[in-house]
Amino acid sequence: MDTNNLTNTTKANDNTEKIASDLLNAGPETTAEEQLPLPKKRATAKSSAATPKGTAAKKTPAAKPKVAAKTAAAKKQDEDKKEENKQDTNKQDGKTGAQSAEKSQVSETSKEGPLYKFFMDALKDIYFAEKHILETLPKMQKAATTEELQEAFEDHHLMTQKQISRLEKVFKSIDETPEAKKCDAIIGIVKESENIIKETEEGTMTRDAALIIAAQKVEHYEIATYGGLVALAETLELYKAADLLQVTLDEEEETDHLLTDIAETSINFHASEEDEDGENYTEEDWDDEDYDDDEDDDYEDDEDNEEEEDYRH
Repeated sequence: MDTNNLTNTTKANDNTEKIASDLLNAGPETTAEEQLPLPKKRATAKSSAATPKGTAAKKTPAAKPKVAAKTAAAKKQDEDKKEENKQDTNKQDGKTGAQSAEKSQVSETSKEGPLYKFFMDALKDIYFAEKHILETLPKMQKAATTEELQEAFEDHHLMTQKQISRLEKVFKSIDETPEAKKCDAIIGIVKESENIIKETEEGTMTRDAALIIAAQKVEHYEIATYGGLVALAETLELYKAADLLQVTLDEEEETDHLLTDIAETSINFHASEEDEDGENYTEEDWDDEDYDDDEDDDYEDDEDNEEEEDYRH
């Protein structure tokens, strides 16, 4: 036998023995063919065969709609939140826009609006007038004859102080500084009352009658001014200022009515008697003098009869 063949045969035998030895040492291993997942495939096929047709298709979509429904709810919630945020934003924008518009309007009217400027001029005018009247009322009170008229002037003096303070609140309500503008009209009216004191005799009803007229001229000027200011304030939408000015307007009208009552109750009548008799009636004469009520009633009856006869003719 050739040496090379002997060597090859020996190597082959050694390899065979080695393989056999390895197989014995390894123990019962599964072959590659046995490792294939054939049982799983068979089980799956068997399971599919045992399951009614369409059951698996129903289970899978059943799980998906739950997820889809949850997602839709989440989307709906997100959309609701977005809508709420949008509404809140719109409200804030609207509020900010309104505030900006208001500021713009106030700024425009305060700096450029001719009506607002006229309103401010009238406000400064009456502020000056009230202060000037405050200085004059004590003189009129001192010059008055009757105690009733003196008290009326005193009350008006106290009221004027409050009205000046209220005017300062009006200025503050529209973010303006209280400022007085010279009022020639009230200066002239007050000067007229001072001339009346000089031209009438002290302690007479005629002086009181004249002082009431002078005081009512002051009141009528104030009523006209405050009435116009209230209307302008409302037009300019300065409602707080309008309310404050309305309070003063009501007070001025009440004072005017009071002066009228004082004049018509007694003072004018006694002043007319001073003209007829050439005598000056003081308050003491007025209180002590006796009046015949019957004569007054007869006089009124005569007037009624005359009016009735004139009506018949």
